[in-house]
Amino acid sequence: MGTSQRRAVTVRAPGKINVFFRVGALQDDGYHDVASLYQAVSLFEEVTAAEADDFSLRFTGPIETAGLPVDDSNLAMAAAKLLAARTGHAGGVELTVLKRVPVAGGMGGGSADAAATLVACDELWGTGLGRAGLLPLAAELGADVPFALEGGTAVGTGRGDELSPALAKGSFHWVLALSDSGLSTPVVYRTLDQHRDKHVGDLGKQPDLVKVDTAVLQAVRVGDAGSLAEAMHNDLQVAALKLAPALTELLELGESRGALAGIVSGSGPTIAFLVSSAQEAAKLLGVLTRRGVRALTATGPVPGARVLDTH
Repeated sequence: MGTSQRRAVTVRAPGKINVFFRVGALQDDGYHDVASLYQAVSLFEEVTAAEADDFSLRFTGPIETAGLPVDDSNLAMAAAKLLAARTGHAGGVELTVLKRVPVAGGMGGGSADAAATLVACDELWGTGLGRAGLLPLAAELGADVPFALEGGTAVGTGRGDELSPALAKGSFHWVLALSDSGLSTPVVYRTLDQHRDKHVGDLGKQPDLVKVDTAVLQAVRVGDAGSLAEAMHNDLQVAALKLAPALTELLELGESRGALAGIVSGSGPTIAFLVSSAQEAAKLLGVLTRRGVRALTATGPVPGARVLDTH
């Protein structure tokens, strides 16, 4: 029988869309305070953790993963090692990540991998931290990891990692238009800072305290796609469009072909189009695909990291 007898745990965790994103002034430490409304969507990463003496990581699935690191610089690997170090677990783990969230698309795929790894290893190793005990580790790994653990719809403040759940009703339909090239998050922020410095006269001073607009919270609370479309906003969009001008055309195409609104998700380059129904989503998907744009449909909100299978 050999290795087939090893225990393994499979956990899935969702990617996310930033439905709303405000960026405060540049702080002395080089960071910005942000205010975001995250929504977890039905594009899931699946991580299988199998018993092993050492730590290893490999990728499978439909997403191109050729350039992705499999060492400690990968968030999933970092998550497993952090949990082992904190709990004194002596063994290792063999991680297999089935990727469905686009890479470098601002959708938190790496963070979902980390969240799923924490839950899978906690279960596999019997370290017993549970979701509450894993949250502080998630926050150490990165600003989006706690959200991938929790899922749903949430307001993120501070660096984006101080989460409070937002009341949300119903389901929203999204069409995600993907780009072949990624955008670097630090470069997008730098471009935003430069844009603000240049236009400081018209824009006024950037606020130190940023918050999520009431209109956005109200729209998700009642599950109204039309209101959400009007309230969606991303401060980073102006910078992303400057760095990747083709995204402007893509936004206009989607909005002229049935999307209620389009927005650059996070630091981009993924564009999230909000549509009114599954039928509209299928229609827009067809339009984009015929234009040679890689696109996916998703719904949200969905739950955070969950155990699918233990064997």
